[in-house]
Amino acid sequence: MEIATQTGLPGGQIGRAEKKVIPLRFCLYARKSTESEERQILSIDSQIKEMLQLAEREGLEIVSMKRESHSAKETGQRPVFNEIVEEIRGGKYNAILTWAPDRISRNAGDLGRIVDLMDNGALQEIRTYSQTFRNNPNEKFLLMILGSQAKLENDNRGVNVRRGMRTRCEMGYRPGSTLTGYINERRLDRRCQVIVDPLRGPVIRKMYEKVAYEQWSGPKLYHWLRFEINFQTAGNKPLALGNMYRILSNPFYYGVFEYPKKSGNWYQGKHETLVTKEMFDKVQAQLKRGNIQRESHEFAFTKLMLCGKCGSCISAEEKYKERKDGTTARYVYYGCGRTRDRQCKGNTYLREDDLVEQLLKIIDQIDLNQLRVEMKFEDELKRHNKFQRTVLGLSDPSAKHDEVDIKTYAKYILKEGTNQEKRELMGCFRSKLKVMGGVVTVE
Repeated sequence: MEIATQTGLPGGQIGRAEKKVIPLRFCLYARKSTESEERQILSIDSQIKEMLQLAEREGLEIVSMKRESHSAKETGQRPVFNEIVEEIRGGKYNAILTWAPDRISRNAGDLGRIVDLMDNGALQEIRTYSQTFRNNPNEKFLLMILGSQAKLENDNRGVNVRRGMRTRCEMGYRPGSTLTGYINERRLDRRCQVIVDPLRGPVIRKMYEKVAYEQWSGPKLYHWLRFEINFQTAGNKPLALGNMYRILSNPFYYGVFEYPKKSGNWYQGKHETLVTKEMFDKVQAQLKRGNIQRESHEFAFTKLMLCGKCGSCISAEEKYKERKDGTTARYVYYGCGRTRDRQCKGNTYLREDDLVEQLLKIIDQIDLNQLRVEMKFEDELKRHNKFQRTVLGLSDPSAKHDEVDIKTYAKYILKEGTNQEKRELMGCFRSKLKVMGGVVTVE
């Protein structure tokens, strides 16, 4: 198809205008909108079928075909549309064939780009199923009116959606996806409501109880969920550590919610609560003090020994086991961190108690930085003497002390010291320690 335009005679001569014929090369653009009201409008394949039939009837030359599913509400957010604009500027084609004007744009920014292309002559025509828009003032004006009408529909739809969401919140129903511990009510007359999940709801309540009343740590709670009861979300996946903390911090579980987030607009929910306000506040106090995460990464011997097979640093992990008397035992296991070889199988896990026993047996073979250990011992002795003098009231307890063997002091730290003291002692080792098959060796 061709379009004719009038041009004057060369050299400024006055005479009869001649017509310049510009062949039209069309890009067929099909876009499926994501707006709910338009889901029943023709799909992309149906649009293409209808447009190809129109092109065949009217002899239109189709040089390119584009498909897109992005919404046209936001300016410049459609990659295919942006590509079309650049190809029109590059002269690949000079016309667009699409189902309706709102397929091209539902925002002022993209509509302005299209009109600019028509103004500078790069875009000669837009053909829809029922209308044609050429590069003349009246038809461009009509195109802008129809594009503005589509934008008005979007804006009104956004206002209506926000009003509906606000009304739903005021009725006590939280918008958005259902939180872990609840499921959607299936009754048609209660479509917006949620009920307690009979499988996961009781577990969420126990999570709060264990933190609020038993002061469980984060790693201990996570281990219980993951390895002891094998708790899974509605998607049949283990509960992530970050999601666990979000559950413990969400006031929805005691009956209130904020919408939108960080807006300061709080609403009283009509759902059944899983915890009380008092229990929720106790958990928040634990979180604020950091008690729930206190035990994490407090290991005495991590990164101080190497795997005897691959040379990776030795790492640690915690395990918890519930005793018959109702208390929980904590165990720490050391093994290859696999930082150098992800498939390393040369190191079985070694419990911390067994590791200490092995270190006590080989301490005489370890080359110590004697000066550093003596300084630590002197500091410990001064602290002990000060305690006796100020707390117990003993006079001059530091007058004299027998010579203490450094290795004996090191054994004491390994057995009775804190994790920090053990790490400081290990830092005084000149010898390299390696672990292979659950056995510690000195190099």
